[in-house]
Amino acid sequence: MASTEGPACQIFSFQDPKFSPDPLFELPSRYLTPTPVPIVIDNGSFQTRAGWAAPGDDPDSLWLLFRSVAARSRGAARSETQIGNDIPNLEPLRWLLKSQFDRNVVVNFEIQELIFDYVFTHLGISSEGSVDHPIVLTEAPCNPLHCRQMMSELLFECYRVPYVSYGIDSLYSFYHNSAQSSLRPRHTGIILSSGYHCSHILPVISGRLDAANCKRINVGGSQAALYLQRLLQLKYPGHLAAITLSRMEELLHEHSYTAADYNEELERWRSPEFYESEVHRMQLPFSGKVPGACVSVEERQERRAQQLRRLQEINARRREEKLQQDQERLDRLLAVQELLEDGLLDQFHKRLVELNMDSAEELLSYINKLQLTIEQGRQKLLQDGAEGKIEVSESEQPMDEGDGVTLMDSDFPEESLPEKPTNVVQPMFNIAEYHQLFVGTERLRCPEILFQPSLTGEDQMGMMETLQYVLARYTPEQQEALVSNVFLTGGNMKYPGMKERVEKELLAMRPFQSHFKVTVASRPDLDAWYGARDWALEHPPGAEGGGGEGWISRQDYEEKGGEYLSEHCASNVFVPMKIAKPVRPAEPSVMNPTLTGASAGVTMVTCDSALPLTAADITMVTS
Repeated sequence: MASTEGPACQIFSFQDPKFSPDPLFELPSRYLTPTPVPIVIDNGSFQTRAGWAAPGDDPDSLWLLFRSVAARSRGAARSETQIGNDIPNLEPLRWLLKSQFDRNVVVNFEIQELIFDYVFTHLGISSEGSVDHPIVLTEAPCNPLHCRQMMSELLFECYRVPYVSYGIDSLYSFYHNSAQSSLRPRHTGIILSSGYHCSHILPVISGRLDAANCKRINVGGSQAALYLQRLLQLKYPGHLAAITLSRMEELLHEHSYTAADYNEELERWRSPEFYESEVHRMQLPFSGKVPGACVSVEERQERRAQQLRRLQEINARRREEKLQQDQERLDRLLAVQELLEDGLLDQFHKRLVELNMDSAEELLSYINKLQLTIEQGRQKLLQDGAEGKIEVSESEQPMDEGDGVTLMDSDFPEESLPEKPTNVVQPMFNIAEYHQLFVGTERLRCPEILFQPSLTGEDQMGMMETLQYVLARYTPEQQEALVSNVFLTGGNMKYPGMKERVEKELLAMRPFQSHFKVTVASRPDLDAWYGARDWALEHPPGAEGGGGEGWISRQDYEEKGGEYLSEHCASNVFVPMKIAKPVRPAEPSVMNPTLTGASAGVTMVTCDSALPLTAADITMVTS
């Protein structure tokens, strides 16, 4: 919850961070021998995290961290695509941003390939045509087989990787924190994971995911940011352009919190004293100049002088351009006249027709008029230059009451200025306060959509209702084991007060005097990558021809298909795709018309010669 102590007025500024491009790392030689070191990629819908799983490295050796977006115009080349931190500011390119995800499932594999290219290039992999390192990659819970098949095809066919391992990010985080807590390896618990696009309830029974009872809620950080943007745009219609999604994400990460009791907290916000102490005033960037403010006589005279100079410069520039055009036309006409003087009559008449003239006399008359116009223009240009200097020098002097009336603004008549007394205090407009966003109840209303999706119009259960529904599918003994280890992870679980809210909801949900325990990941948004790295260090890929537990080798991919999954403690459950074989139409049997009696009641069923014949394939029907 928000603290009740603090200054009476809390003013904050938006950071508006500018991302800098990621460096191109050099691949250490020890990562190649004696065996290639695995690459760990947490393919998140909000951020992508990548690094090496090398023994003896710094435990916090996360190499790459960037937004999972690509900006490319329609029809642009691949080299013109900007990825992740190569985009310094997302807002100008918001309409060009593309992601590989639909909800939390990868569907756009063209963008996914660009993300992989970015990761491998910045990690220093320069091998031509292949990546010789095993890959540990995260995927969504209950990932569709088609999506895994396309991902395996991309990694094995395009990058020719030797091994691939798939795992769920929430389970990696679960096992990473369990190892730090020294829990037994095959433990039971339930995971509440909330990411950028959706949230999940994942029960773990005896160290393995119970995929049949997993549930997904289509509410996450992106919906909270959009909801906050709508609320503030309705509240401040004069600052629509300044209320961007990037700033709303910053508000959620830095200034929002989860209320232990939502209705009670709203009642507290009704108090003016509580509101003044807890409201966060977000200062938008602004210019100190106010349109329509009081302007002194000296400033007006300076403005008139500047306007006069600007008009004179524009008129002089136009005259110079017209004079130059007339001179060029005169040169062309004199060139035609020289053809007549040189005796080239055919070319002369041809040029006359092009100029739409009938005779040499008309050409000579036009030349004389043009020469006179050019001479007058030059004289006018010289006169304007001399008069402009005199007028500018006069305009810099104090003007009388009747001077420059045509240049004055009608909203500020000159004769009314001296009549105003100098001791009258003009009302001051606080432009800084006008450009402030007062973020009050929005601080708790946006995180609340995790528990009440109906606030945004979503017709589905909240996280705790879904948790209760999942627990009801187990026996009382299993429920006790599950709630004894409730684990919160994911970037959308970082709100202050989230653990207290879940504990209060569980207290109301569980039977009287029942026990439960709620823990939060040490780094909810990063522990998935660290857990995947720990798993890769504990389970290195096997020798030639066998991948080992959790690893898919290239031989497995070619023999068992792209949708194949080698299960391990943090993976999905592999459900092989059942393809029904086409049934060939049976040939009509030729019955002997001479058969009578019991023989006529026998039906002969034929089978394909390629299939083994069993007793179940023959049906004897007797009359």
